[in-house]
Amino acid sequence: MPSLMADLDQPRKKAIAAMRASIAQDLWQRNAAFVDNLRRLIATHPVARHRAIGVLNSGTLDLASMRTIHLEYRHAIVQIFTDALLAAQLQTRQLEPRLCPGAKMAPRFLITLNDLDEFGFRPGRDAAGYYRGNPAYAHYPLFERVLDDYGIGQQQRQAYQASRISRMVRQFLEHSYGDYLDVVVLLAAAEEEVILFSPPLREATRALGIGVDDGYYFVHGVSEDTTAEAADDDHENDLWLALTQALTPEHYPRVQQLCMRYCDLWDQFWTAQLAMTRPAASLADAQGLAEAV
Repeated sequence: MPSLMADLDQPRKKAIAAMRASIAQDLWQRNAAFVDNLRRLIATHPVARHRAIGVLNSGTLDLASMRTIHLEYRHAIVQIFTDALLAAQLQTRQLEPRLCPGAKMAPRFLITLNDLDEFGFRPGRDAAGYYRGNPAYAHYPLFERVLDDYGIGQQQRQAYQASRISRMVRQFLEHSYGDYLDVVVLLAAAEEEVILFSPPLREATRALGIGVDDGYYFVHGVSEDTTAEAADDDHENDLWLALTQALTPEHYPRVQQLCMRYCDLWDQFWTAQLAMTRPAASLADAQGLAEAV
């Protein structure tokens, strides 16, 4: 039998197999059917076809509007996303003692693959044979550099008063940190929002003459987007699989209701953003403003 210490390839596949083995297969299948239906509900939710997607993709919003949207988005999700991931990792402890000893480790391992990307690690070994990474490439600092490009100073960031709906979106996720099922399902839904709205935000930023070929807008977007170095699809799937391991049927109604409410809040968030926007006078004027900052 080969040594376990030497069997280190395909870490995602191994973690998923361990999670599947931790519960009865009929329960896994039943939970998977529930999760598939929940993902369909998200895909058909109004936020998935929100008018903001087309408006952002059109590149017609002015610099002031895009500054506000980025500050709002920062408050609603960017600042707290890794907090929620770490909360989920801690609360995997709730899987025990219902499941076998050590059952919490496979989902912790799987969520860590998300953490590594978020924290600025890269696959491979450096010249010394150690992990490759740099906290400067963590996604939150990369987003702060986007704000730099927008000419938003530190004092403006500190003084900014987020809208009521931005605060509500943030608080809804923050209030889930104590419950493993809650934080995992909301993180999965949040990943879907990132997949939906990062590419349009990138296009709206590009239209203002701000570079998007590296940094935050190079590491965010759907995995099939060849202009982005992203693994958002993998991250979302990992979270849905973690949820599949953790669910029991009595939790289905509450988990679905919670997820749909979060989607409702994101829908309201983007409606509010459009209400605060102005169209750019022209692309040339927008690019001139961007150069001025």
